[in-house]
Amino acid sequence: MEQNIEHNLWILYRKNRDSTIRDNFIKQYAPLVKYVAGKIAITMPPSVEFDDLVGFGVFGLLDAIDKFDPAKGVKFKTYAVTRIRGAILDELRAIDWVPRSVRQKTREVENAVQTVEAKLGRIATDQEIAVFLGVKEEDFYKMMLKISGTSILSLNDKLLACDDHTNRSSIGDKLEAPQTLNPEFLAEREDIRRIIIDNINALPDKEKKVLILYYYEDLTLKEIGQVLNVTESRVSQLHTKAILHIKEKLKNIQEEIR
Repeated sequence: MEQNIEHNLWILYRKNRDSTIRDNFIKQYAPLVKYVAGKIAITMPPSVEFDDLVGFGVFGLLDAIDKFDPAKGVKFKTYAVTRIRGAILDELRAIDWVPRSVRQKTREVENAVQTVEAKLGRIATDQEIAVFLGVKEEDFYKMMLKISGTSILSLNDKLLACDDHTNRSSIGDKLEAPQTLNPEFLAEREDIRRIIIDNINALPDKEKKVLILYYYEDLTLKEIGQVLNVTESRVSQLHTKAILHIKEKLKNIQEEIR
């Protein structure tokens, strides 16, 4: 019954943009912002304030409320979490919070992953990447922890050309593209979805589980560690390596279509 009432409110809001309905939605879903900010804060260094992440996320919630279309059959909570996370990550990129030394280390690891996997023709193991970098495996794990905050993949990451008026569009735009788009655009969106899914499925079992539990089941790193029976820091390492791999594959696609 309550779901039907809310659905009708969304339809009404889409028609008249009533500020009272909007305020009620903001109050109802405000806890989502702290929830998403909390998940992201775990991977951030102490210099990144939790309250700042919440502030960034509020803009994502407001954007989600204004753009949500109940006719698409997607739950608002699912849609809003994506928008809130994207808003926080976009703002973090804009303020360039990552120290230069960490960014340099991230590039070194990304290059190592790309080079080793291109040579082997498969997903590289931690040991193989460590050997390429010339470090011990335990030092490689420490390195992955240090760069973990830079490896979060947002659905708002820029990827493909959209049309004559917009040079870039986001992965999120592709996944949420309305049915009115032309067949070529829809086919392109499905290709991206397939590539992402194929690459997630190709990951080692634990890395794949980490992504699924974090992004689809909305578990925290600590909760994932309990499920997989590993430490929270190990979950962070697995997450970082998996995302670096996915980002590298997406980067290759982007270069191919230029």
